[in-house]
Amino acid sequence: MKEETLQTIMGLIMNGGDAKSNAMEAIYAAKEGNFENADAKLKEADEALTRAHNSQTSMLTKEASGEHVEMSLLMVHAQDHIMNAITFRDLAGEVVDIHKKIAN
Repeated sequence: MKEETLQTIMGLIMNGGDAKSNAMEAIYAAKEGNFENADAKLKEADEALTRAHNSQTSMLTKEASGEHVEMSLLMVHAQDHIMNAITFRDLAGEVVDIHKKIAN
């Protein structure tokens, strides 16, 4: 596996993990009524997902232009992290909104 590909995969895994962690912290903050922090954590999750998306798009562009990207278990794991992080972030936004409504 190329070093560049490995670095991209590790970036996907780390950014996916960061996004999910920030989304969870947003839920905890909302539970405590700290909505300013909850919103900040959701924003941080979005930023991590944007970084992951940019890396993913770079790989997709290479593939589309004819440069083969090697598939591996690590790549599948990275994609799994991203998909779970996106889903978790979406749900965290809804949970934060529910806590805001309950608080009002």
